[in-house]
Amino acid sequence: MTDTQAAAPEPLRKVPAQTPAPDRQPLLRVAGLTRHFPIRGGLLRRQTGAVRAVDGIDFTVNAGETLGVVGESGCGKSTMGRLVTRLDEPTGGTVEFEGTDITHLGVGAMRPLRRDIQMIFQDPYSSLNPRHTVGTIVGAPFRLQKAEPAGGIKKAVQELLELCGLSPEHYNRYPHEFSGGQRQRIGIARALALRPKMIIADEPVSALDVSIQAQVVNLLDDLQQELGLTYLIIAHDLSVVRHVSDRVAVMYLGKIVEIADRDSLYRTPMHPYTTALMSAVPVPDPRRRQRDGRERILLKGDVPSPINPPSGCRFRTRCWKAQEICASQEPPLATARTGHQVACHFPENAVRAPEGAAAGAA
Repeated sequence: MTDTQAAAPEPLRKVPAQTPAPDRQPLLRVAGLTRHFPIRGGLLRRQTGAVRAVDGIDFTVNAGETLGVVGESGCGKSTMGRLVTRLDEPTGGTVEFEGTDITHLGVGAMRPLRRDIQMIFQDPYSSLNPRHTVGTIVGAPFRLQKAEPAGGIKKAVQELLELCGLSPEHYNRYPHEFSGGQRQRIGIARALALRPKMIIADEPVSALDVSIQAQVVNLLDDLQQELGLTYLIIAHDLSVVRHVSDRVAVMYLGKIVEIADRDSLYRTPMHPYTTALMSAVPVPDPRRRQRDGRERILLKGDVPSPINPPSGCRFRTRCWKAQEICASQEPPLATARTGHQVACHFPENAVRAPEGAAAGAA
């Protein structure tokens, strides 16, 4: 059903967390990944500094699972997604896909791997060429990879459109004839053309109307169950991430500060920044809000510049628990006794902020 046919908003279906087999090898492994954008100035255009968009992150994604990445705007989430798909060149670190190092592969060497790693972009309006028909857009991966599906490209494209909730008759239409939700379905169909093993979704529903977001999220879940996909979903909507993710990674100023399974992270966040994020999730029932005892944490100050991040822990300038060690030593992303991976010198006390300690300007 397309969004124009929907009579009422579709509710999000709760997705049960998957438990990866203990002997399963990670499909994607990222180690020490960095991306610094140079700042040049002067007559000779010499480098005077760098924007540290991604500054040394480590994580793995197991086959068949969904890893959600959350964080405020400008923390490096989208840059990380482009690095993983090799749409951008990393400054340092490694990206391994199925045990193969793809960090610095050239265009020709990466072409066969494009079959297995695809991306869904944030804006369904700018990611589709307005001069091309839907059939040309969705069929482009077949032509670029010189793949001839059984029955021909047109039949394969029509099957993909139907799989994503669109009519096969839309084959000859143009993007401007569709709504935002339908355009995103076209983008999803294009990503699925070569039957990839992994999809990186960069804010797949943030540009869509709220009444359509649940339809697209449920579609992604159905496709994962049917095709055995692995997802890396980048988002800032904590509710969406909670419904679709098996594990969640929290980013702040180019660093991953906490990784944990979904239920554990939302129930007992251990990093102060994660705690502040969770406190911002609206609870419509006042009685439940009072029963949970969760108060809104207002962080002091502004996010530091990625050009000159703070020494030690990058969150210390806004943290209510910051001490001298936080300024002198950067906390490593270590595994706590609860199973969380958390980068904090005092994670055991970070479940809830002291009353009134974090009051200040948002």
